Amino acid sequence: MASHRRTSPNGLDRTVRATVLSAAAASAAAALSAFPAGAEPRPTDPASARTTVDRLYREAERATEKFNAAGERSRRLREQLDRLQDRVARGQEGVNRMRGALGALAGAQYRSGGVTPGVTLILSEDPDGYLDKAATLERIGHQQAGQLRTLQSALRTLRQQREQASGKLTELAESRAAAARHKKTVQRKLATARRLLNALSPDERDAYARSSRDVGRLGGLPGTGQAPGASSGRAAAALTAARQAVGAPYAWGQAGPGAFDCSGLTQWAYQRAGVAIPRTSQGQRGAGAQVPLSQARPGDLVVYRADGSHVAIYAGNGQVIHAPYPGARVRYDPVGMMPISSVTRP
Repeated sequence: MASHRRTSPNGLDRTVRATVLSAAAASAAAALSAFPAGAEPRPTDPASARTTVDRLYREAERATEKFNAAGERSRRLREQLDRLQDRVARGQEGVNRMRGALGALAGAQYRSGGVTPGVTLILSEDPDGYLDKAATLERIGHQQAGQLRTLQSALRTLRQQREQASGKLTELAESRAAAARHKKTVQRKLATARRLLNALSPDERDAYARSSRDVGRLGGLPGTGQAPGASSGRAAAALTAARQAVGAPYAWGQAGPGAFDCSGLTQWAYQRAGVAIPRTSQGQRGAGAQVPLSQARPGDLVVYRADGSHVAIYAGNGQVIHAPYPGARVRYDPVGMMPISSVTRP
């Protein structure tokens, strides 16, 4: 019953394996001048700058997954809060109806012969307190006693629901604040990486871009139909969707259809297959049965690094499809491109 809702208070990489052939000391000095003191370790040459960029991308990806987790938690809390607010509104309506009925009964009692202790109880703003202070149920009529007990129970339930709603509002505010903090972290890391790359000479930036593109391919595995050897029809459908996303840009915090981060791609692909999996790479690690890498089949999820901060979808033939890092596009890469944490079969 959305019409009863009350307005709540304001609530709220991967490592690029590149070898740049030309290195200029002058451009390295320019890179150093682009950073405020203490912002990041200062690279002394273009190779060091690339290493720093790679690290910043990894750190930004970890922060992105934390941002995604906080956003998903906020969504769930918002849904829970909406349901609680609906219950509170319906409960208040019920209490109001019971108060009205009891008031009518009290009026009739008054007109027929004066005010009894039961009327005082009916008109009390605090039936619980009154009942605790005076044993009046024996002195009022059976009908009134039953109605009063019902009202008392309804008021207790309403009070509990309001307390639960207040708690959810607090949790929602905390989750939104966490998302805002992680967003700032991502933006800061990526801005620093951009400044480092921009401090390189044009030739060095071009070589960096070429070498990063050479690691992956925007195609190369045959066919777009069902993957041979997929563990299930849904896994084959998810892989088909991921193949269709090859070439789409990486964008942190995005889950399609036009741009993706790593877990956004895999979640979107499985959504297209009719399967709901968690939003984050860490959550997706537990979204099915874990299997050894030697038994990986097309459509399985390959989770990377000990902290599970990157995920890809296995495409067969020793390849995965994934959204790599900012500035890159969804592409194929070797399954062993970075340390593997687990392989999950949804």
